[in-house]
Amino acid sequence: MTLLVTGGAGFIASNFILDWLERSSERIVNLDKLTSDWHAGILEEMGTDPRHIFVRGDIGDKLLVKELLEKYKPRAVLNFAAETHVDHSIAFPEQFVETNILKTFYLLEIVNDYYKNLEGDAREGFRFLQVSTDEVYGSLQKNEAAFTEDHSVLPNNPYSATKAAADHIIRSYHHTYSLPVLTTHSSNNYGPHQSPEKLIPLVIKRALSEEPLPVFGDGKNIRDWIYVGDHCTALRKVLEQGKAGETYNIGGNTEKQNIDLVREICAILDIEKPRPSGSYADLIAFVTDRPGHDRRYAINSGKMARDLSWAPQTDFGEGLRKTLKWYLDRWS
Repeated sequence: MTLLVTGGAGFIASNFILDWLERSSERIVNLDKLTSDWHAGILEEMGTDPRHIFVRGDIGDKLLVKELLEKYKPRAVLNFAAETHVDHSIAFPEQFVETNILKTFYLLEIVNDYYKNLEGDAREGFRFLQVSTDEVYGSLQKNEAAFTEDHSVLPNNPYSATKAAADHIIRSYHHTYSLPVLTTHSSNNYGPHQSPEKLIPLVIKRALSEEPLPVFGDGKNIRDWIYVGDHCTALRKVLEQGKAGETYNIGGNTEKQNIDLVREICAILDIEKPRPSGSYADLIAFVTDRPGHDRRYAINSGKMARDLSWAPQTDFGEGLRKTLKWYLDRWS
């Protein structure tokens, strides 16, 4: 039995693979084009487990994807591959359209052709899981109810718009071609292996270098945070028990203003690695807000709890301390 994981050297996918290999004897084919040195470093940390088969390549390479499907005959494809940084999407939207829409479409086409030729139990059990984001729903006002799976899709930046477009295309392949797809929308993840350009590792890295800690606007933008290990558990649940054609929201039930999160990081660093003088919070610097910056995200995971008996298990304070320790062990 085999899974094909795309973008497997990325943050969430690498955690999923490591978690899967720890819990299962099933092998994983990891397709990733290694877009940065950080991704290559993650791959080194994943070690030499023979159940982990790494293939360097692009999800838009139709011949390569076809060869992998024919050779390894996976029972599921999990698509984590995507351009994800909102600031980059604002500066270079074409890259996001190409990867998140067009190349995802190419992947879907080849997977659908593969699925058509499956028979019996292999056909019955096959799944295509699209790992998406809560950002496709747009922005919430302070007192609005959290996003459910029935919430309107109203993306506000090129990143979220391209993810929403991919979600729609994937949904159409279920209704038009009967491809058994699953889609998940998760809230903001944190934990080991996250790229240093993302908020939590960025703050840690800059703090350790005694550099300003940039906070957009007034810092009161709110995000719902989930520890990446909890997200991985949810993905396993969706893969094994989710109903084909359904969408599942995965949230951490932990809403934080960005400024409060940055201050929490500084407070932990003050204890774990004190500055020669003063607090790391003294380095906080408010900067011009990001264009189209969504004010609040919040996920209602009631469907996951009701249908799949899943709920996040990691307390935010505990998860944040574990995360900081992981980075401090590598950067200090």
